[in-house]
Amino acid sequence: MAVKITYANTPVSRLHPMTKIMAILMLGLCALVWPDFTLGLVLVIALFVVSFVARIPSDFVKIMFGFGIPVTVMLMFIQGLYSPKNQTVIADFGFAQLGLEGVLYAAKIVMDLLVFLGSFTIMSKTTYTGALVAALTSAGLNAKAGYLILASLNVVPQMQRRMSVIREAQNARGLSESGGLFSRLAAYVPLLGPVVMSSLTDAQERGMTLETRGFGITDVKQTSYVEVRWRTVDKVCNWVLVIMAVIVTAISVGIYIGVIPALTPWAGA
Repeated sequence: MAVKITYANTPVSRLHPMTKIMAILMLGLCALVWPDFTLGLVLVIALFVVSFVARIPSDFVKIMFGFGIPVTVMLMFIQGLYSPKNQTVIADFGFAQLGLEGVLYAAKIVMDLLVFLGSFTIMSKTTYTGALVAALTSAGLNAKAGYLILASLNVVPQMQRRMSVIREAQNARGLSESGGLFSRLAAYVPLLGPVVMSSLTDAQERGMTLETRGFGITDVKQTSYVEVRWRTVDKVCNWVLVIMAVIVTAISVGIYIGVIPALTPWAGA
């Protein structure tokens, strides 16, 4: 018997998982095909707004800035100073010159990455993992592949919870995690063994449980414990995403071949 999962009471959380996957693909495609970084920047700002609607702004900001700042600095240094595309010098540091073309190319790469990262973060933070796998299997994905996805997405949170439990148990037995860097590293060594062994045991027991329940049988139709349903808003969102991707792709192709003039001064850089 299927069970209907009740999501958090936000418009984003109530969307079908396949709609969120479609959003990742279509938004990422729009950012990739656009000639410069401007559309990617607009999409990133829109994703920040969506994160507030989904009530995950703090997690979203941490991931976006935690990834975006170091990647931006690295790419701006490499592309801005040493890109072979550089022709327009905007700053001279003596040992190297900062080129406008390299900076714009770096900005384009960063925005593309952030669009994919931001949309995937919103999906992962607002979608129950079981519902995601149920949606994928109902769309035709093999049940074993679905289980691999489910296990892969759950392995890190499960190990974090297990690490927390084992750490508390070790602290109750007198293990100290204070002191310098080497003292802290030495304190984590006793935690690794129980975490790894318990994870392996858990994986073995889960595999045996699945086999005893007929998971490996291929000549019968398998049902899902989790039920996900399409709603009108999901259909509308999918059509909007597809139409937007088609329009953006058509405009981008027109700009590349010269039929449509560049919409921003950075498109030809």
